[in-house]
Amino acid sequence: MTLKMLFDISPYDWESIGTAIFCGSIIGLERQLRGKPVGIRTSALITLGTYLFLSTAFMLEGDIIDPSRVVGQVITGIGFLGAGVMLSKEGVVVGVTSAASIWVLAAIGVIISTGTLVSAIKLSVLVVVILYGVDLLEEHTKAFSRGVHAKVRSFSAGRKQKEIFDKRN
Repeated sequence: MTLKMLFDISPYDWESIGTAIFCGSIIGLERQLRGKPVGIRTSALITLGTYLFLSTAFMLEGDIIDPSRVVGQVITGIGFLGAGVMLSKEGVVVGVTSAASIWVLAAIGVIISTGTLVSAIKLSVLVVVILYGVDLLEEHTKAFSRGVHAKVRSFSAGRKQKEIFDKRN
């Protein structure tokens, strides 16, 4: 067995696989550094898995083969995964941004499977800018920290106070 045979993953290509892992990792890195669900490993696997499912679907041949059905099933499966990270505690729903991040990760995997790798990288950077940038706006602008976001922050602060109280007692 030669080295070339060992690393041959035809009909898939390393460039697309590397792009999927990179795109998932930069979004996952932002989430993980901020202590949010869906870190580097999960994000990279979502993007890679979506790319593999769709690339395989595009290779299938026959009269009844429809790759758009695979896209629909991926979206459905990702919806269940996203629902798993959302929680409702004391009337506050948390994890919505993480669920939306999972959805976007799958969309980026679909983009990679169509061969538009540079666009996928650019969109991944845009996602990180949105995730981090809006957080900065919420921290430094009163208008962005109203309503639900104020409740989530006070809920989190109250939870930390309870944890400190529990540790002291």
